[in-house]
Amino acid sequence: MFRLSNLIKTTLEDQKSRTLNGSIMIWNFTNRCNLFCHHCYSKADANEKDTLTFEEIEQTIKRLKNGGVNFVIFSGGEPLLRKDIFDIAQCMKDNGIMTYLSTNGLYISPKNVDKIIETFNYIGISIDGIEEVHDQFRGQKGAYKKSIEAIKLVQKHGGNAGIRFTITKETQDSFYAMFDLCEELNVNKLYISHLVYSGRGEDNLEIDISKEERREYVNFIIDKAFEYYESGSNIDLVTGNMEMDAVMLLNRFKEKYPQKVELLESKLKSWGGNSAGNRLGNMDWAGNVKPDPFFPFTVGNYLQTPFDEIWTSKKNDILNQLRQSPRNIKGKCAQCKYLEICNGGSRSRAYAISGDLWEEDPSCYLTNEEIRN
Repeated sequence: MFRLSNLIKTTLEDQKSRTLNGSIMIWNFTNRCNLFCHHCYSKADANEKDTLTFEEIEQTIKRLKNGGVNFVIFSGGEPLLRKDIFDIAQCMKDNGIMTYLSTNGLYISPKNVDKIIETFNYIGISIDGIEEVHDQFRGQKGAYKKSIEAIKLVQKHGGNAGIRFTITKETQDSFYAMFDLCEELNVNKLYISHLVYSGRGEDNLEIDISKEERREYVNFIIDKAFEYYESGSNIDLVTGNMEMDAVMLLNRFKEKYPQKVELLESKLKSWGGNSAGNRLGNMDWAGNVKPDPFFPFTVGNYLQTPFDEIWTSKKNDILNQLRQSPRNIKGKCAQCKYLEICNGGSRSRAYAISGDLWEEDPSCYLTNEEIRN
């Protein structure tokens, strides 16, 4: 997760950047979902049944803190399909863990909206384009209107609902419209995710955009982040799954604020780029623990081995290699002067294309001329 807006603000105002104190876990509590999204990494389905019991979840929550986890994103499938979702969240709070909700918004209603706002520190609602695009991409007509209604309902009741958007060939024509939508709705966060090849995202590898298109969009995101900062807008721009965006921001600072380049570079190195298996992890509905939601291998199963023993293990070769800083990455990464910043990008994409976890990220849009020492 790359917090562009926060880095711009804290660098220009000589403030401390927001940092994660501990790890953040994306926990898929269910594989049930009322939608059929083309990019879904968990291949969620409406006909699935919940396999995790509350008791299993409760016992695992007690182990999270020992494993250094302070934040949990509730995900799925659609997490609001679980009838015990609020009990799970309360158990998290009782154990000192912050809770975020990632939802399609279709189950947010006047009956539960206050409880959702009270329960979760942040609510992210997925919008993948203008109405026709979103409904097509999400596999259900009318989904867009319901999700927008959910955002407005949360705002009406005093809560904060941000928008999550994934860039693909199917959604890219709506890319610029997402910024207009955020400004129109006055949401204060837009999270823009780059595609990772896993789940249905792997099956639909052909829906990814080109490197040239990606650069164009990232440049626009950075332009907007500066625009929002300079105009005093409260819209927070964040990108995901493309740590090379940090290099683009650094190069922009060289042009706009050369006197602040060293400070930004220091912040970016402290951030450290891709954090899968270190400050980021994933837990699924079957008990599997992975370095990120898209990762091709598990590092343990919390229903068989206590979570903290898995996550703090010094004997797992994959975790040990992921936690090297910078990582030992092949290809053009081996000669890249920015490796300390991006940390080699997505290992999941590298494996999906090359079959080698430690090859270069195939979606890296930086040129050989840019990365050479």
